[in-house]
Amino acid sequence: MPPATLRSVGLSTQKASYVRDVCERSVAGLVDFDRLEGLSDDAVIETLTQIRGIGRWSAEMFLMFRLHRPDVLPVGDLGIVKAIQRAYRLRKPPTAGKMLEIGRRWQPYRSVASWYLWASLAK
Repeated sequence: MPPATLRSVGLSTQKASYVRDVCERSVAGLVDFDRLEGLSDDAVIETLTQIRGIGRWSAEMFLMFRLHRPDVLPVGDLGIVKAIQRAYRLRKPPTAGKMLEIGRRWQPYRSVASWYLWASLAK
């Protein structure tokens, strides 16, 4: 699909280039999305972050919502940061290390805890 078509449906030039990169890598066999199911969480993140425009947060969302992995705690997600800060009555936003420390209690269901944390922000 030409970039102009992607732009016509609302994607920025940058996002359109990212979508094209995902497609080109898939067609070329450089990323086998079916194979990701059998990889560890770290290996999925490593594989996906090699694609332009896919960072750790995007890879973690893929793990949670596409691969249905039960134990992902996206410490780079602003909503999760804010929800943990509120739930634990912290004066400052927690660091990633502090969030991982808190999240150890939720293993092996940190994805489920994340869903509840996101939901808590709606209150």
